[in-house]
Amino acid sequence: MRAAIFAIDTGAYKAKAESAAATALKRLLEQAGFEVKAAGILPQEKEVVESVIKQLADAESVELILTAGATGYQDEDCAAEAVTDAAERLLPGIPEALRAYNLRYSKKAILESMAAGIRNKTLVINLPESAKTAKEDMEYILPEVVQVVENISL
Repeated sequence: MRAAIFAIDTGAYKAKAESAAATALKRLLEQAGFEVKAAGILPQEKEVVESVIKQLADAESVELILTAGATGYQDEDCAAEAVTDAAERLLPGIPEALRAYNLRYSKKAILESMAAGIRNKTLVINLPESAKTAKEDMEYILPEVVQVVENISL
């Protein structure tokens, strides 16, 4: 199973900084048996994020793409829209489950605009920006993610 992980953060992108969320997610996926083929930071620009998703999925480079960040309600928060426009099939149950899971900690979870979907045998999931929350969310859904990845790549 191959994966790509991208933090979506214009400030970190311009500063060429590292993302704690991407690092935590990479470690978690590798422990679960994924080979992380790409990891990095993208600017908060819908067209850029959507283009990267489409390129990786259409080239069949990876079976899983995770994004961390840009899931709020500000104008520049574009992750959900990028996935929605890139996906051929949406999986609304994933973000619904994550919001419900995160509501245990904070009512602010209702403000998250995450999305998940499939494009060309690639599962794409938005996660929150916080390294702690992104890691915990991924741990929560990991068995189902592995199941989807195994089934769509047949």
